[in-house]
Amino acid sequence: MSPSLILSIVAIYFVVLFVIGKITSKGADNNSFFIGNKQSPWWIVAFGMIGTSLSGVTFISVPGWVGTSQFSYMQMVLGYLVGYTVIATVLMPLYYRLNLTSIYTYLEDRFGTASYKTGASFFLLSRTIGASFRLYLVAGVLQLTIFDAWGIPFIATVIGTIVFIWLYTAEGGIKTIIWTDTLQTLFMLLAVVLTVGIISQELGFGFSEMVSTIKESDYSKIFFFDDPNQPKFFVKQFLAGAFIAIVMTGLDQDMMQKNLSCKNIGEAQKNMFTFSIVLVFVNLFFLALGALLYIYSNAKGIAIPDKTDNLYALLATSGELPVIVGVLFILGLVAAAYSSADSALAALTTSACVDILDIEKKPEQDRVKLRKQVHVLMSGLLVLTIMIFRWVNDESVISAVFRVAGYTYGPLLGLYAFGLFTKVKVRDRLVPIVCLASPVLTYIINANSEAWLGGYKFGFELLILNGALTFVGLLLVSKKSELKLA
Repeated sequence: MSPSLILSIVAIYFVVLFVIGKITSKGADNNSFFIGNKQSPWWIVAFGMIGTSLSGVTFISVPGWVGTSQFSYMQMVLGYLVGYTVIATVLMPLYYRLNLTSIYTYLEDRFGTASYKTGASFFLLSRTIGASFRLYLVAGVLQLTIFDAWGIPFIATVIGTIVFIWLYTAEGGIKTIIWTDTLQTLFMLLAVVLTVGIISQELGFGFSEMVSTIKESDYSKIFFFDDPNQPKFFVKQFLAGAFIAIVMTGLDQDMMQKNLSCKNIGEAQKNMFTFSIVLVFVNLFFLALGALLYIYSNAKGIAIPDKTDNLYALLATSGELPVIVGVLFILGLVAAAYSSADSALAALTTSACVDILDIEKKPEQDRVKLRKQVHVLMSGLLVLTIMIFRWVNDESVISAVFRVAGYTYGPLLGLYAFGLFTKVKVRDRLVPIVCLASPVLTYIINANSEAWLGGYKFGFELLILNGALTFVGLLLVSKKSELKLA
């Protein structure tokens, strides 16, 4: 594919998003930006959340991951179902009962101001890193397929990417994103479904032959029960999936902001249950795409790139497959990435305004101006973080996202578990120390686990360890006279 064609596709796509942004932001205010005036249809939210949850990371890294991890990712996906059930039945009723704009306000009511600010700060850190990982992946593909040929530096690609997101989210915020995410999810799903069909046709497979070929290949193994010490062991991945879903959706302002824009708790729960079931099948489709990419490469004698994240991009844009695959890849990638990044930017702005800057306590005439200033600041922060990640990253992006989540979301998991399942009061001023110490201890234990724990290697269940250490730390700083479990 020529760089000009790819750029034309991206440009047309952004024009469509910009038009949607203009239409949906008419008459928007801070309430529209933060929670969409609580008028979002639940089925629109559910569909759009698929794209937000998957992002460009899933679109590229999950297919690329199949070569080394087979279908083991499905063990985590099945764990997600447990996590989403906890979110729908425990966390969401709490958020609606307290009528929250930012979910971290709960921590102030339960523990105090220091705990509240600490929880919000960990979210800002977590989401900034997570969104930057995702955008780094997309900017890298755009750089490889378009801008390297024109001699445009990577930082210019990154800045342009963030500016486009800022342009269509600056006014409407979550009210706009609910609708743009729906369009982007549609493009993403069409891209992966049609690409699977085209590759199967290129290999001469009908549907049943495609299914049987994938099933009989070395890539399709889902369950791993052999070695508890290995990261792919079923119990470890299943539990990690459940807890990752809880923290990266239920304790994440980005994902919950969409749910809080529904009219009531009943509609929000319908959204969550529908979204969780559909997500299982969507992830299975992505893994099937990954298997087909490897099967096709082996059949055609195409060398697998050292960085497997690039496999899908290589086959789609190099001319090995029909041009339509390249078009679908670019549309799907951009759709997947921006459905995640735009909502992340809105959530970062919301949390910074509500949780850190106490925007609701500011004079009415200053609130919109402050929100816009923060929106720009958060955009700049994403640019900076993406560039840092480019300088230091040397592993699969999806693996990096989940590994970082284990360290940054762990304190949030511990805080909410302690708040919900105990009635213990803590010394609020000491909570930040606990939340900083827990990831450090987690890192030390992980670095020495093989020596200390008989060869045990941690996977994504580091998140559970981190949350448990935070929970224990909160017990240690509790007010002993009032110590009692719920």
